[in-house]
Amino acid sequence: MSVVIKNREEMGKMRLAGRLAAEVLDYIAPYVKPGVTTGKLNDLCHTYMVGVQGTIPAPLNYAPPGYKPFPKSICTSVNHQVCHGIPGDRVLKGGDALNIDVTVIKDGFHGDSSRMYPVGEPGIQARRLAEVTYECMWRGIVLVRPGAQLGDIGAAIQAHAEQHGFSIVREFCGHGIGRKFHEEPQVLHYGKAGTGLRLEPGMTFTIEPMINAGKPGIRELADGWTIVTKDHSLSAQWEHTVLVTESAYEVLTVSAGSPPPPPGIAS
Repeated sequence: MSVVIKNREEMGKMRLAGRLAAEVLDYIAPYVKPGVTTGKLNDLCHTYMVGVQGTIPAPLNYAPPGYKPFPKSICTSVNHQVCHGIPGDRVLKGGDALNIDVTVIKDGFHGDSSRMYPVGEPGIQARRLAEVTYECMWRGIVLVRPGAQLGDIGAAIQAHAEQHGFSIVREFCGHGIGRKFHEEPQVLHYGKAGTGLRLEPGMTFTIEPMINAGKPGIRELADGWTIVTKDHSLSAQWEHTVLVTESAYEVLTVSAGSPPPPPGIAS
């Protein structure tokens, strides 16, 4: 496993890219309301990224091996859609739960983050699932420090999700990030503490648990990208990009509108 260790200059560029990704999520928040299409949200984000920030939307035309190019600039996943939802003509309605996933490229470096957005008044289950998923992400983040192991992160996320009766999507995971959209290591959201790669200062990766209200099974839609729950249960995801510092961690995808860490979890 070859993990890229960022130097001081590269860390600075990662901080900038991370903040800009978070600011896209801030920008789009007021537009998430009943009656808007996911395609409109994509267009707004694209214009903001390209025209205001001077960033490149990393998902647009992204084509890893075995995939056709992703056709839009953000991912919008609604209700039982787990991830990689393609924006389009879908009209959001009150009670929907929406994940927006943004990755920008600035000065050759990637910043990657996603948030959950309630559309109108969320249902009780959707609100609780989003809350627990957010807590799961942060329970993983606070364990990041030199000498910790990747299994520590996954074990903490899995335990918290399952304690609340939810399940972990295992087919997708966090990932190293930097000059490339996806680098080593893979950051699983389940596992056993005390196992896996030992963390070192200068590593940058995402923590992005996908949690289902029902069973963990998923399937891919015919568009070749959108992932949904097999049992049609709700799914939620939050994502931050994290830097391993000399003593602990730094969350890179923060901005003025970023939600604070959950109560009782140090930031």
